[in-house]
Amino acid sequence: MIYKWKYEAPSPEQVAAAQALAAKLGIHPALGKLLVDRGLDDEAAARKFFRPSLTDLHDPFLMNDMQAAVARINEAMGRKERILVYGDYDVDGCTAVALVYRFLQQYYSHIDYYIPDRYDEGYGISIKGVDFAYETGVKLVIVLDCGIKAVDEIAYAKEKGIDFIICDHHVPDEVLPPAVAILNPKRADNRYPYVHLSGCGVGFKLMQAFAMSNGIEFNRLLPLLDLAAVSIASDIVPVTGENRILAFHGLHRLNANPSVGFQAILEVCGLRGRELSMADIIFKIGPRINASGRIQNGGEAVKLLVEKDYAAAMEEANCINLYNEARKDLDKQMTEQAVESVKHASNLEEKRAIVIYNPSWHKGVIGIVASRLTEIYYRPAVVLTENEGYATGSARSVSGFDVYKAVQSCADLLENFGGHTYAAGLTMKVEHIEEFTRRFEEYVGKHILDEQTEPALNIDAELEFKDIDFKFFQQLKRFQPFGPGNEKPIFCTHRVYDYGTSKVVGRGQEHIKLELVDDVSNKVMNGIAFGQSSQARYIKTKRAFDICYSIEENTHKRGDVQLQIEDIRPQEPGA
Repeated sequence: MIYKWKYEAPSPEQVAAAQALAAKLGIHPALGKLLVDRGLDDEAAARKFFRPSLTDLHDPFLMNDMQAAVARINEAMGRKERILVYGDYDVDGCTAVALVYRFLQQYYSHIDYYIPDRYDEGYGISIKGVDFAYETGVKLVIVLDCGIKAVDEIAYAKEKGIDFIICDHHVPDEVLPPAVAILNPKRADNRYPYVHLSGCGVGFKLMQAFAMSNGIEFNRLLPLLDLAAVSIASDIVPVTGENRILAFHGLHRLNANPSVGFQAILEVCGLRGRELSMADIIFKIGPRINASGRIQNGGEAVKLLVEKDYAAAMEEANCINLYNEARKDLDKQMTEQAVESVKHASNLEEKRAIVIYNPSWHKGVIGIVASRLTEIYYRPAVVLTENEGYATGSARSVSGFDVYKAVQSCADLLENFGGHTYAAGLTMKVEHIEEFTRRFEEYVGKHILDEQTEPALNIDAELEFKDIDFKFFQQLKRFQPFGPGNEKPIFCTHRVYDYGTSKVVGRGQEHIKLELVDDVSNKVMNGIAFGQSSQARYIKTKRAFDICYSIEENTHKRGDVQLQIEDIRPQEPGA
């Protein structure tokens, strides 16, 4: 992939502001620039950013309908009504269900949880799920990470004497379901100060409000924070504001004292004993939780996340690990087929979007395949398969483009749809695929910007190797957790050379293990460039090249750092 490098040199005023702030905080000036770039240009704001505090969480009763939601839960408990905690089958939904169920179960026994089957029931609230609630005597359903569009299903439940509390974060339609309470910071009439909560985050706010209304100390909520952190990382919501606070303390919990379920997951991931980051959640923990709903049923993941016995948790974790292996095989096979389909599509170069359909593809993996296509072709992608006579699919987007709005523009062709900026799900009649494809591509073509179709590396600062040591890395770690809205910083160093010991590594000889020097300090830096072995021949010529990289701890040598090379650019002649 050929990246466009984006770097805007700071003005003299910005340099002065960054240096002044860095001096007050005792950090490197380059890190002062990172703070200024994030709008944290005074000492108090910077210190607050570095020390996210749970006391800065917003009052949950600022959220629309929160008072009604808590009152209904208290009423249900007072009447000893059965409560069902219902959620989506992805990571956000499973962690949300586990969080609410685990907390309420401490104070109330007439409670159960339910995850719909992806293949039998589909996304969101199903008639089958409502019937299950009715048949088991449920009077109150707390639904998490879905439900905001379930107007007909909740009306059906209401006829059967079942009330709903909706905790969702997906974009609502104009008509809201007839629920007792709708907790969603994306409501048109929202008054809650932070709009980017995950579905699990909304569930946490409900439990925070429930605790407040019943005189339960806040510290009883702390064991749930690892669930919130996993949802925030996996659902790719902004790691800003309240999400940053929850993710920061949730990561600390995951590292210091994870729940039994997470202990088992960390064991099967090979992560026990390591300091975990948001990247570990995204690439290791999240996919295993997701695999349960993709291959079998998300209820198995929830069972693991609420498990109290370690031996039972290990057995369940090994099961979902096997599901993840099956998921990876399906993912690889379907991605190869999808790439072939795209290659044979007509006028590919002229199109700004990809829409492909294969009725035989596995429904549980199409979202991953859509993500792979956006990574390969750098344009919004919709991948469709057939399920019960309908075309059902997932849409994924590139940075800065709202794929939900693109899908919404074709709403009259769809049976249902939902999602947010970077991901959406949709269902339509098979005969509408051709027209949907035409209109979706037309919408994307009119609204996407040229720069959104080019893979880019946004460079935060230029460094010399003499700037980079373990002290610098320790200061940089204070910017964690990283994610949307607080991306991991990318640095650039110009005119570096092979020290003479760089070599190609990996099972397929696809990576480069580097030892580099720059032409200013002559300091040797270790680095790894994944998937960039094509550059090895140039590097070995001893000619200069530029690198973009993030900075990581060297796991093989404590107290040392290495560069994770994002891109290598040979120096132009005469540069």
